[in-house]
Amino acid sequence: MLELLKNLLDIILHIDIRLQLWVTEYQTWTYLILFIIIFMETGFVVTPFLPGDSLLFAAGTVAAMNGHPLSLIVLVPLLICAAFAGDNTNYFIGKLLGKTVYEKNYRMIKREYLDKTHAFYEKHGGKTIIIARFMPIIRTFAPFVAGVGTMSYIRFISFSIVGAIIWVASFCTAGYFFGNIPLVKNNFTIVILAIIFISLLPMIYAFIRKFLDRNKIT
Repeated sequence: MLELLKNLLDIILHIDIRLQLWVTEYQTWTYLILFIIIFMETGFVVTPFLPGDSLLFAAGTVAAMNGHPLSLIVLVPLLICAAFAGDNTNYFIGKLLGKTVYEKNYRMIKREYLDKTHAFYEKHGGKTIIIARFMPIIRTFAPFVAGVGTMSYIRFISFSIVGAIIWVASFCTAGYFFGNIPLVKNNFTIVILAIIFISLLPMIYAFIRKFLDRNKIT
């Protein structure tokens, strides 16, 4: 398990190098690999550990390099479809399981993440589907919680489309235009860590605020 986590961390921190190797070895089949990863990260509550933000940024970076078969024009709509398909899959899994997820302990569903997402959903409502797109773990559980709850599919799908478009387009284009700037390229691992840290800030803020409220002197 420790070795698996170590390998996963290595992939995330050096995602640009990994992605270039995939492109060299698999050429245009890399599109399918990227589609599957983005789909799985948002499509199943058991895969919140897969890279999302960093992968999109790295994909945009590689697409801007000369001699690589990836195209931003193909990449963005394809991965928007992957994110949207993942959301829908997760929504209907939640719909299928229903509110029993709050009553039973499923081994494959981390209860802590489920409760945090539910609390976030209670506070922000339908906008959670859009906001969560930029928050690791929460974005994996958000469509699932929406399916478990009372959000209608029509309402969910409208938030899901907007969230998928903004998320994929923003990170891919950011990577495309800024990923190959020497300062960014030479410090790519630091950039990836910064992306992860910034995306985790809302959860860190919520945790600190909750901690201070609990320990507030009255």
